[in-house]
Amino acid sequence: MNDTVRGTVEMSAAMAILGTIGWFVVLSGQPIMDVVFWRCAFGALTLLIICAALGLLRNRLSLRIVGIAALGGVAIVVNWLLLFSAFSRASISIATAVYNTQPFMLVGFGALFFAERLTVTKLTWLAIAFAGMVLIVQSAPDAGPNAGMVGTDYFTGIVMALGAAFFWAVAAIVTKKLKGTPPHLIALIQVCVGVVMLAPFADLAELPADAWSWAMLATLGIVHTGLMYILMYGAIQKLPTHLQGSLSFIYPVVAILVDVLAFGHRLHLSQIVGATAILIAAAGMNLGWTLWKGKPPVANPHPIK
Repeated sequence: MNDTVRGTVEMSAAMAILGTIGWFVVLSGQPIMDVVFWRCAFGALTLLIICAALGLLRNRLSLRIVGIAALGGVAIVVNWLLLFSAFSRASISIATAVYNTQPFMLVGFGALFFAERLTVTKLTWLAIAFAGMVLIVQSAPDAGPNAGMVGTDYFTGIVMALGAAFFWAVAAIVTKKLKGTPPHLIALIQVCVGVVMLAPFADLAELPADAWSWAMLATLGIVHTGLMYILMYGAIQKLPTHLQGSLSFIYPVVAILVDVLAFGHRLHLSQIVGATAILIAAAGMNLGWTLWKGKPPVANPHPIK
């Protein structure tokens, strides 16, 4: 099996695992704060073993690297809290679709902080995603199969999913400063930050009483964090960027299928169109699809600085 095939299998498996995360969050039956705390705790234990096995714990990290990784960890933990909270309000399907506005958050940060150029194509993809968002928001009065999933609660779920995408983009920008640092080690620092950050707020006095809840929480930490990181980072080392971007869309597809098959949530036509618009726009942004045939550049003797 060559590297490309192996990387494709690893990335596909990682994204499929990620797509089932909402199912485990809901079935754990635990408060979101506790779910994220235990995900970090089990994830930290798993990643500690992985880093030790790979010899990464012998790396001497500067305070700067630890500090930057910890800052990214705060953003990642807030991202999980918001996304998991959105699942019960806007449904796993809608929350996941809205969450995939991440590329546009990154484009916004790039333009705002790094003076990156906004092209007509990028703005067009952004407009398509925004139109999809409008369709989803307008579906609020009769969204979802349950009466409790409408109105203000539904809108709150959408805002939470957008907030999760924002903090994911923050974490991505911060992590760019850690080029050369082993990614498994970055992930370990981040989940350790999550443990410390959430320990005062998690209900540790009343632990889950049944084996099922513990199994769900352990799976979120061991499989959806530890194993998923191994597969994803292994794939990133083997695959070209365009193929990574293509395979990343297995995640929202699996999440939507899980929502339909496991929980019976059926999206209305406007929600389907809106979610599809967001995912197509995100794919176009990630994969560099062009919508317009550009003219050959003309030399400008007086470029604008």
